[in-house]
Amino acid sequence: MLLELTRYRRPLESFARTFQPQDVGAPDDAYRVVAPVDVAFDVHKDKDRFRLVGTVKTELELPCSRCLEPFRLAVDAPFDVRYVPSSDAATDPEREIEEDDLETSYYRDEQIDLNELLREQFYLALPMKPLCQADCKGLCAQCGTNLNAGRCDCAPAWEDPRLAALKNLRRNDA
Repeated sequence: MLLELTRYRRPLESFARTFQPQDVGAPDDAYRVVAPVDVAFDVHKDKDRFRLVGTVKTELELPCSRCLEPFRLAVDAPFDVRYVPSSDAATDPEREIEEDDLETSYYRDEQIDLNELLREQFYLALPMKPLCQADCKGLCAQCGTNLNAGRCDCAPAWEDPRLAALKNLRRNDA
């Protein structure tokens, strides 16, 4: 999915499209796109520099970090990204990164890869620790039972066998 920049001649134009889930992402992503992806943005043009300001909306499926069950996460992410030609990229490895560098991307051959833009926005929308629900109980550490679905018969107290000798010393002192 490439955005042809040669089509944009005026300083401000709009873009809106809906992509199907199979057209977005890669098989090795940490999520799976499960709903159509609605993308809408304004293209601000200043000579060979472009700025895309808009939103992306869809639903992602990802595993819960406690119980590993898949759950859906609604994404409604605004973005504001500047694009400059790849020839403008700084090649000095000792250059300090500045604030504007974090919002700047590069394009080649008068094209912007929208798939790359969307994947970046999806990863930015993912929570640090994805949970299917705020009070997810997770998995039993001994038997692996999903504690949200039921209880297990494991003993709740577990003692580290490596510390058994220390426990015996404490009993002998008493």
